[in-house]
Amino acid sequence: MEPGVVIIGAGHGAGQAALSLRQFGYKGTVTLIGEEDAPPYQRPPLSKAWLAGEVQFQDVLFKPDELWAAQNINLITGCRVTDINCDKKRVQCDDGSSVPYANLIIATGGKARRMDCTGEDLPGVHVLRTLNDASKLKAEMQKGRKLVIIGGGYIGLEVAATARKYGLDVTVLEAENRVLARVAGGELSAFFEQLHHQHGVKIKTSMLAQSFEGQDALTGIRLKNGQLIDADLALVGIGLIPNDDIAAHAGLACDNGIVVDDLCRTSDPDIYAIGDVTRHPNAIYGRSLRLESVHNALEQAKTAAGAIAGREKPYAQVPWFWSDQYDIKLQIAGLSGGHDETLVRGAPDTNRFAVFYFQKGRLIACDAVNAPAEYMAARMMIAKAANPDRVALADLKVPMKEIMRDA
Repeated sequence: MEPGVVIIGAGHGAGQAALSLRQFGYKGTVTLIGEEDAPPYQRPPLSKAWLAGEVQFQDVLFKPDELWAAQNINLITGCRVTDINCDKKRVQCDDGSSVPYANLIIATGGKARRMDCTGEDLPGVHVLRTLNDASKLKAEMQKGRKLVIIGGGYIGLEVAATARKYGLDVTVLEAENRVLARVAGGELSAFFEQLHHQHGVKIKTSMLAQSFEGQDALTGIRLKNGQLIDADLALVGIGLIPNDDIAAHAGLACDNGIVVDDLCRTSDPDIYAIGDVTRHPNAIYGRSLRLESVHNALEQAKTAAGAIAGREKPYAQVPWFWSDQYDIKLQIAGLSGGHDETLVRGAPDTNRFAVFYFQKGRLIACDAVNAPAEYMAARMMIAKAANPDRVALADLKVPMKEIMRDA
């Protein structure tokens, strides 16, 4: 095989990188190597529409199957890359084959964080990262069963909402004193706790799970305080660990993720990395970040592909995320960590409001609940390091376009 671009991984970012290479005029060989048996697919539906049985496999595919061949992209699935030889510019696969590269893109994502405790291997204990994970969990979600979710982050709350549609008895255990404590302010946490209570979800904060109980299958979860909570199945949703082992073994710089520059280039100039696995500089926030988001993966894919194809455009964007729970759409612009001021526009009890976060007078983030205008305006103002007028921002009668213009 003629050396071209090899992409390790076959997720959102990997698929976009391959297609962007062709869009940018790259004529060489493009090969995607994915560990899963499936072609590139979308992960966000796994905790929502796929888990709820509302979509089929074809609906979650990143692109139609025939597109890869049409774009002359070699798609290899069910194959794990075990080693990167930077000197010989080859990757070694677990089937004994090796593939040469001129440029390499690492898009290995991450794996679900485990609790590493007694009983975690019992039938009925799940994580949710892959299509296979979601399918296993879906098969056990039957009306009346008791589901305990460990972790009150976005994945945990999305699964809780989906499980209530099935009629499961749902309990969420959160180690912090509120849900979403690591990613949002108190106003948003209070809103989502109330929302889930209204739908029958039991939320227990400041609770540490210690072990899983049962002989041949899960029967309960033991808390650190000794309490036992009955459970037929459990989901561990406590975060993600970047799959940077193969990069570290190859000698690439890593720091809780593969370190890249603003062109997604690693410490080896012929190797790029994109998506959840990267730690990259962000000019807007003035620090390095590791982001777990579809937007980041797709945009870094375009950045890396552009650099390889001779269209360099440094990556510097406002991070954004979203979450769907029941009939609520949450859109998040920016990162609220380190904020010293908040402002709420609208009223949470109307199910339409936005929380704006500031640091030293500058807008740094916005959590918008069923409020798309606030979300879009916030993204633009964050990018411009704007300091919008607080009185106008709090007044629903003042349009966001006007606030954004004046800021």
